Amino acid sequence: MTPGISSIGQIGLPVLDLPRAIAFYRDVLGLRFLFEANKMAFFDCGGLRLMLNGFETSTPTHGSIVYYKTADIQAAAASITEHGIALEAAPHFVAKMPDHDLWMAFLRDSEGNLVGLMSEVRH
Repeated sequence: MTPGISSIGQIGLPVLDLPRAIAFYRDVLGLRFLFEANKMAFFDCGGLRLMLNGFETSTPTHGSIVYYKTADIQAAAASITEHGIALEAAPHFVAKMPDHDLWMAFLRDSEGNLVGLMSEVRH
C-alpha cells in the first residue's frame, strides 16, 4: 500500500516578525493573501499554499515544512506506520473551511525533517 500522495499542497516557513513577513509576501512579492489565524498567515501562490508560522522567540524550532496532499489521510498514515515510521502527530482535524475540513498529520523523514500530510475533506 502507498500513501497516495498527489501533490505538494502547502509549504510552511518559520518567521520571527509575522506582520513584517505578511507585508513582504503580500506587498513586495504580490502573493494573494488568504487569511491569518493563530500566529499564522496563509497565501496563495498559483494553487500552492504558503504558510508563514510566527514564532515568539528568536529561535524557530524547525525550518521549512513541506505539506503533501493526500485524498485519504487515514490510509496514508496507516501506510507510513506499516513501513515502521512513527507519526509525530496522528491525523487530526485542523480547521473548517468554507467547502472542506482540513486534516493534518506529521512525521519525520529519514533525515529528521518534519513532514506534513494534509487532506481536504469536502463537505
